[in-house]
Amino acid sequence: MASRKRVYGAEFREGAVRIVTRPGSRFRRWPRIWVSIPGTLHSWVSRARRNGSPSSDRPVADPSPGGRLRESERAELERLRAEARERDKRIRGLEMERDVCRRFVALWVKQLRRTRPSRSG
Repeated sequence: MASRKRVYGAEFREGAVRIVTRPGSRFRRWPRIWVSIPGTLHSWVSRARRNGSPSSDRPVADPSPGGRLRESERAELERLRAEARERDKRIRGLEMERDVCRRFVALWVKQLRRTRPSRSG
């Protein structure tokens, strides 16, 4: 007699993983009853921890904290860092211009005070 492979839906797999991985869960062994092969649930849990989803062999869009970045994420991160460096450089330039303008205005005001006749009297 040939055995039939059971197919579980994505919603069922995610629910079973959620029950097993829930902190303080007392129902750690219940999903094993639902799944015909005990290793299946274990593979779902390990896949969910690795990829963020028990239904997919590929990582989801958000990597886990401390996880490795994908190539597209790495490229975006480099682009954002380059933009931040350019922005910081521009800000430093504007701050320098502001300081020069302040000094110029202070010297100009000082010069005006010297050249104007006093109003006293």
